Amino acid sequence: MKKATTGIHHITAIVGDPQENVDFCAGILGLRLVKKTVNFDDPGTYHLYFGNEGGQPGTIMTFFPWPGAYKGRIGTGQVGVTTFVVPENAFNFWEQRLSAFKIPVTKDSRFGEDYLQFEDPHGLQLEIVARQEGPKSMWEFNGITQDEAIKGFGGAILFTAAPNQTIELLEEVMGLEKVGQEGNYVRLLAKGDLGNIIDIKLTASPRGQMGAGTVHHIAWRANDFEDHQEWRQHLAENGYYPTDIRDRQYFNAIYFREAGGILFEIATDPPGFSRDEPFEKMGEQLMLPAWLEEKREPIEDTLIPVTVRELKEDES
Repeated sequence: MKKATTGIHHITAIVGDPQENVDFCAGILGLRLVKKTVNFDDPGTYHLYFGNEGGQPGTIMTFFPWPGAYKGRIGTGQVGVTTFVVPENAFNFWEQRLSAFKIPVTKDSRFGEDYLQFEDPHGLQLEIVARQEGPKSMWEFNGITQDEAIKGFGGAILFTAAPNQTIELLEEVMGLEKVGQEGNYVRLLAKGDLGNIIDIKLTASPRGQMGAGTVHHIAWRANDFEDHQEWRQHLAENGYYPTDIRDRQYFNAIYFREAGGILFEIATDPPGFSRDEPFEKMGEQLMLPAWLEEKREPIEDTLIPVTVRELKEDES
């Protein structure tokens, strides 16, 4: 069986205070809060989803905010850096915007591309690159127009304990193509136009420790439910041990740990985030699956209220 993912579906990270998370992702980065729900395995914790106007696959950054969580350490066995992509002419806009909000930025270059690298309030490593590929986001918020808005993921840098085996998995099992090597990085390309460029760091890093400011897992795209079932079979046939299919309300998911220690997920494109609330209202209310609805009151009492709000530069 030959399979090829089109790229990243979503990336999920652990952070601290939920309002700080919302202020940064929505108020500063201009992403839309497309879904406010809970971690189904830990209902006393939010699961917040941010993306483009509809939260399309390839744009979705999700968070488990744990107030008071201990700080993690970014390292081997994790996504080390999450890359966002913006329109071609928006690079200078983002350099100026991050500076205006007093977010320290460094510049880097890989494979002929320039990157703005920075951290979120909890230490998550992020970067911005400008590319022509990929549709613009139609979401405009807090001074960010369609001409500057983050389109979605540019890709990610993976910190793996077994780079050659991770590369082999991505090439031979998941259908990415190796397109170059530069210094300490190998670059692979998926066939989609967002979340399609993956850089593998070849040199060792200290072992990562899960906590605030680290990525929990990276998810790859399956076209539909039938394709998802084929992926599960395909992984098993190639010596991996995927979980059973799990219903995450807005997509179905399977999980497996690759040889370099990174938790991989494969998630379906459907049904999407408008299945349980109108498109225009997405992200405004706390949405719970049917099996948690009877516990709504204690869940809401536990969660810290959060608000999407516009931020002024001098309030950052």
